[in-house]
Amino acid sequence: MAHILVIEDDEHIRASLRLLFEAEGYTVDEAADGDAGLEHAKRREPDVAIVDIMLPTISGFETCEGLRELGDLPIVIVSARDETENVIKGLESGADDYVTKPFVPAELLARVKAHLRRRPHQQTGPFMLGDLTAIPSEGVVRRPDGSELHLTATEFRLLVELANAQGRILSREDLLEKVWNYDYFGDTRLVDVHTRRLRMKIEPDPANPIYLLTVRGSGYKLVL
Repeated sequence: MAHILVIEDDEHIRASLRLLFEAEGYTVDEAADGDAGLEHAKRREPDVAIVDIMLPTISGFETCEGLRELGDLPIVIVSARDETENVIKGLESGADDYVTKPFVPAELLARVKAHLRRRPHQQTGPFMLGDLTAIPSEGVVRRPDGSELHLTATEFRLLVELANAQGRILSREDLLEKVWNYDYFGDTRLVDVHTRRLRMKIEPDPANPIYLLTVRGSGYKLVL
């Protein structure tokens, strides 16, 4: 059964999230600050972490960075701060998703379920990006010396879905559905930030990409 970690300093919100997830049969750990949340995650890595931004001890951004260092678990920020700069900062800190308060419980639950069932599609075989080799069946990208280029699970899914398109343009909405499994909700900023992060890792010159291209007004495509 899935294990959810809720890192939230408001005890009423923590209680409501516990009830929400336990009603679905999930087990729930709670933490009222970032340090305690990271300790919980070190003892037992969760399947999904829910993180508030305004936390005591360390911020939600720092908490996300710490969680990301522990592994590729899905991280969902839940915050009342919905300014674009905060959304981008949250995603850049390692979060996979960003939900603003007040949230609709059914929508948050649907997003968590989407993260739990996500698996990379593997229709494509290994492919090259310059001197990098992506191997979807193994979930890795390797450098010429055999070492692994670290991508988060979301970044790898994004890369594989673009490769599966075989040069076709995928819109942001297409990618939300394919990578995040969001068929009726989702913020296209998720796509833009993760695409930028992926580009920083796979492009020789991220400012002048040659593989992961933006098609203005349409979306993104991968040139192999």
